[in-house]
Amino acid sequence: YSNFIDDLRVYVRGGTGGMGYPNLGGEGGRGGDVWFVARERTTLKSIRDKYPQKRFVAGTGANSSVKALKGEKGKDCEVHVPLGISVLDDDGKQIGELNAAGERFLAARGGLGGSLATNFLPCKGQRRTVHLDLKLIADVGLVGFPNAGKSSLLSKISHAKPEIANYAFTTIQPELGKIMYADYKQISVADLPGLIEGAHANKGMGHKFLKHVERTKQLLFVVDISGFQLSIKTQFRTAFETILLLTKELELYKEELVTKPALLAINKMDLPCAKDNLDELMTQLENPQDFLHLLEEEMIPANTLEFREVIPISTYTGEGIEELKTCLRKSIDEQAEQVNEEYRKKKLLLLQTSK
Repeated sequence: YSNFIDDLRVYVRGGTGGMGYPNLGGEGGRGGDVWFVARERTTLKSIRDKYPQKRFVAGTGANSSVKALKGEKGKDCEVHVPLGISVLDDDGKQIGELNAAGERFLAARGGLGGSLATNFLPCKGQRRTVHLDLKLIADVGLVGFPNAGKSSLLSKISHAKPEIANYAFTTIQPELGKIMYADYKQISVADLPGLIEGAHANKGMGHKFLKHVERTKQLLFVVDISGFQLSIKTQFRTAFETILLLTKELELYKEELVTKPALLAINKMDLPCAKDNLDELMTQLENPQDFLHLLEEEMIPANTLEFREVIPISTYTGEGIEELKTCLRKSIDEQAEQVNEEYRKKKLLLLQTSK
């Protein structure tokens, strides 16, 4: 993953409370808290570089005194983290998440100050080790086997400049790009490292890829019309088999991924025989059940995907690129309208029940 970090283990400790004042019944200040605060343009790499010790400790509460019987609270420690962070404890259990700028999560609470209840002795703050697990947030996630042309497509439809080459694993870290439209609407697109068969079992980039698909609103399958073969030791797969295998990998990792709205971009239409291959593929997609026998039984997904749009493209000649951008815009807008409509219905239902 080179310089891209999507998991960081950090130590957090709330501040110790201040001493109480037994003679006058004074109460020490509570220790400061450690907060994670979501902020744009922040990365886990910048946190690691700025705080190599990866330790975050809040301030100690002030002692009670004759001048101030109630001691002041210790200084809070705020750690700025990127959007899309899940906070996990050491057992891997999720204890919080931060998806929007400004959201806050209390990572470690400060200890109580000394008082009559504690025999005027302060309490230590909460301490623990947590994992900051990043899952990219994007409108569209590009899904495809290596060398399907995802990086080339991202460079064509956005201002991103991913590495492009004619070998399988060009993309070794996620790339984010934005499609800009004439009316200033922007759609974010994530090009994610290529899946391979067995990714759900953490083969290849496995979970490092698949977890980033979770927070994308829609999926764009990018498939090579001429088929795919990772190496001479692996089996050749047609475009139709590739689609089924990609669906199966998503399904085995997390079933909900297959329920996301999906579009299909059939790439490399500039190649010879591409038109014949496309006709064959469209026939197979219209009646997928008739062609499932082409794959081994354990590789057949429980549910075949229904694509909102199927767009033949060529990242080499530019064929179909504008149509693809239009289809993505339409699909995202329709989904947003659907979400708004569901929200309105819920609000209306709440109003009716409250009456």
